[in-house]
Amino acid sequence: MMRDLAMADTPERPGPAGLSRKPVIRVDIRSKSFGAVRVLQEIRFSVARGETVALLGPSGIGKSTLLRIVAGLDPAFHGTVTRPDRMAMVFQEPTLLPWRSVLDNLRLIHPDVSEDEARVILHRVGLQGRETAYPRTLSLGQQRRLALARAFVGQPEMLIMDEPFVSLDADLSDAMLSLTEELIAETRPATLFVTHVRAEAERLADRICQLRGHPAALIA
Repeated sequence: MMRDLAMADTPERPGPAGLSRKPVIRVDIRSKSFGAVRVLQEIRFSVARGETVALLGPSGIGKSTLLRIVAGLDPAFHGTVTRPDRMAMVFQEPTLLPWRSVLDNLRLIHPDVSEDEARVILHRVGLQGRETAYPRTLSLGQQRRLALARAFVGQPEMLIMDEPFVSLDADLSDAMLSLTEELIAETRPATLFVTHVRAEAERLADRICQLRGHPAALIA
């Protein structure tokens, strides 16, 4: 059952289908500032293999800043973050290489993935037959599907999603949520999912951590 937690440490325990529930991601951020402005403080939580934790909060609260710290993209903070080596990110925008084909957008990021493996995941997300197409010829929904395929083809231990359904209409958002649910269930990464839409958090997450205040902190 999904639940809200402020201090969301996950004890080691048996997981689904025998998976260990030992935390894959451990976050202990004492503070994060931009110049003299402190934006985050006293944020501690962990995420286990096969678990999805949602970070919920209003726009501008610091959710994306927190994700960048967890992903290792922003080292300028006080605290510690432990993460696995094999990780993937899905951003608000698809962030595709426009001068590369659909197939190349997967294999350049994951050179160890064979062409056959890449074609399998493209079929899985509904992009079969578009392997040689370029991102500019794809619809926004197809670009988002390609971004998901790129994230999951490497079998990540850790998945970070930064509002990946923003700007989609209701039907397309629902379809993308369903596809994401299926891929997470198949791959079982430790997933950290940022959104400002509570319905998305309740649908995808096992636990919800809310960011509130200035500077932002986790609250129940």
